[in-house]
Amino acid sequence: MGMTDPVADMLTRIRNAGMAKHKKIDMPSSRQKIAIASVLKDLGYIKNFKAVTEDKFETLRIYLKYDDGNAPVIHEIQRVSRPSRRVYVGCEDIPKVKNGLGCAILSTSKGVLSDEGARRAEVGGELICKIW
Repeated sequence: MGMTDPVADMLTRIRNAGMAKHKKIDMPSSRQKIAIASVLKDLGYIKNFKAVTEDKFETLRIYLKYDDGNAPVIHEIQRVSRPSRRVYVGCEDIPKVKNGLGCAILSTSKGVLSDEGARRAEVGGELICKIW
């Protein structure tokens, strides 16, 4: 039985690694995961990421970020749209996460964008996750 939701798996790995205070995490790579990691880095939620090829397998390595008190910068990361229940929003309906303290990540026709980026580009799309 294969994994049905690789993005949910990615978010769970990030959540668990943050609670366990890991410096980095590895997971199977995909274009969408790399795009999500890129948005997380641009928003300052992770230090860095890179795609590593080991034994012919693409691995995505994410370096987690912690604040001065050694608490993870990502307090919560939550999957919104799932394979069983897709959630799409128009550009006017993009939610404000925690009154703008958090962020939503969307998969749009212009690529994977933060809620702010999607509003600026005036595009809606699939609401991948919320993070704060």
